[in-house]
Amino acid sequence: MIDQASRARRAAGAAAGYIALIFVLALTAGPFIWMLSTSLKPLADQYDGRLLPVRPTLANYARLVKAAPFLLRQVWNSFELSFLNTLGQVLTCAAAGFVFAVFRFRGRDLVFSLLLASFVIPPQVALIPNFIVFSKLGLVGTKLPLWATAFLGGAYGTFLLRQFYSSVPVELAEAARVDGVSLPLMFWRIYLPLAKPAASALAIMTFTGTWNDLLRPLIYLPSQQKLTTLTVGLSLYQYTYSGQWTFLMACAVLAVLPILAVFFLAQRQIIEGAALTGIK
Repeated sequence: MIDQASRARRAAGAAAGYIALIFVLALTAGPFIWMLSTSLKPLADQYDGRLLPVRPTLANYARLVKAAPFLLRQVWNSFELSFLNTLGQVLTCAAAGFVFAVFRFRGRDLVFSLLLASFVIPPQVALIPNFIVFSKLGLVGTKLPLWATAFLGGAYGTFLLRQFYSSVPVELAEAARVDGVSLPLMFWRIYLPLAKPAASALAIMTFTGTWNDLLRPLIYLPSQQKLTTLTVGLSLYQYTYSGQWTFLMACAVLAVLPILAVFFLAQRQIIEGAALTGIK
């Protein structure tokens, strides 16, 4: 009787857990399902209130093909900026995290504390000073302001990589120093390959954040369709195709697909990076 009661309690707990997971999944996936469903509806059915399209059609995606010259250029602009930001953040944050974790110098803890304190500063606060600087340099209207600052490092990425490097045994660095390995070579040959999970997690987060960024491209890049990013282009479509939600949802599907592909292909690295950086 006791075993049956305990098994019943475990089964009830498992069932409650599955119900909670299904509920959270419905809340999370619901907007994406609605977006995809609306993109498959004809314009006359966009307000029918049904989740699934009664008369599914690919007409909205056919309209996307007609706008392909602009969209493909915007996709390329977004991919270019995402790649450059990811490269800059991974290289500089990995190097800074290595210095804070391995190299001992006077004031290291104070500098790292100031770096952590910068978390409380909203990134929007730096928009106006940065814009003034780039405006004085004559770089507004170019892509340089959107990726150059990534090569100056970042607080979150440095903290993430530093936490990972802190979990590496100190004896590894001491053995390398005994063998006469310099700090740059130690970082490039030993520590950076070991940081692959954390660096992959940082790369994925930086790529998706840059891809979805709307505010900074809207400020620094002109609004011409061929020169701007995909997110800004889609925001401009809201005025050009106002009220045509079926076509706008097809555009949104196009914008979301690369992010979904990156997530499903690299979700293992995201989980490993988050787990390993929390060891110490």
